[in-house]
Amino acid sequence: MAKSEEEGEKEAEKELKLTDVPGIGPGIAAKLEAAGVYDLMGLAVMSPTALAEMAGVGTAVARKAIQAARGMMNLGFMDGVEFSKKRDEVGYITTGSRELDNLLGGKGVEASALTEAFGAFGCGKSQLAFSLAVNVQLPKEKGGLSGKCVFIDTEGTFVPARIKQIAEGLGANSEKVLKNILVARAFNADHQILLLDKVGEMIKEGEPIKLLIVDSLTAHFRAEFSGRGQLADRQQKLNKYLHQLTRLAEQHGLAIYVTNQVMANPAMMFGDPTTHVGGHIVGHAAKFRLYLRRGKGGSRVAKMIDSPSLPENEAVFFLTAQGIRDEE
Repeated sequence: MAKSEEEGEKEAEKELKLTDVPGIGPGIAAKLEAAGVYDLMGLAVMSPTALAEMAGVGTAVARKAIQAARGMMNLGFMDGVEFSKKRDEVGYITTGSRELDNLLGGKGVEASALTEAFGAFGCGKSQLAFSLAVNVQLPKEKGGLSGKCVFIDTEGTFVPARIKQIAEGLGANSEKVLKNILVARAFNADHQILLLDKVGEMIKEGEPIKLLIVDSLTAHFRAEFSGRGQLADRQQKLNKYLHQLTRLAEQHGLAIYVTNQVMANPAMMFGDPTTHVGGHIVGHAAKFRLYLRRGKGGSRVAKMIDSPSLPENEAVFFLTAQGIRDEE
């Protein structure tokens, strides 16, 4: 059967390597890969100064290499119809709750985007992470992406026994499900940042990673940069980390789910004083922002705080032995 022109272009793009770019030899390519740049897209979006420093070449050589990489890829504009068709190809991961899926647009957590959930201890942030880590392994027709999950654990929250319980509730092989979740314990903010480079490396090596979970996003940044004097440094580092996350999501079609800590806003005189850590930087980076809290009768309530396409609304769900469900 003859391949379409579009499929041929995609294949050609996948086959191109860094060393195919004029001015990028094996030595420079090795330096770029060591710094977390593995493909033409990573090179095309760099600045000449950053490439020159990273690869040890002149700015003129770096500029030519970047321009060549951009020329080898289709980085121009597309019309709205074409963009709409591309959006139709985006995958989703079911949460396990129809109500929560509907709150997120109807199908669950979106791939190629960053979803943030924040709330007090025990509101269900990590439990949602566990359910997604299992559900991403389901076939597309059952609400998954037939892929693996990477779980960056910053607070020691990953519980293998809970993953097995959720997998068994779905009738899946719990050992196989657990094997498809790649866990790393991040011990400080720098280690947390370094692990993102490792994720890109694993994808390059052929790991079918479709979901990246960071539980929690801000714990280390909050602990290591305390006080108003360090706030600017913390926000700058956190901003860079969030840009790396969104770039991974867009480059590789990953669904990114991050949990976030909360604090009380002392300026709030009436209503719920709970607000997320990280300020506007986190708020602007996340495409979907959920506020989770405890509800009546053991339920949990998710409120859509911000989304470019969805209204503010709420959904009620339950934490069960089988994971996130609509009924207890």
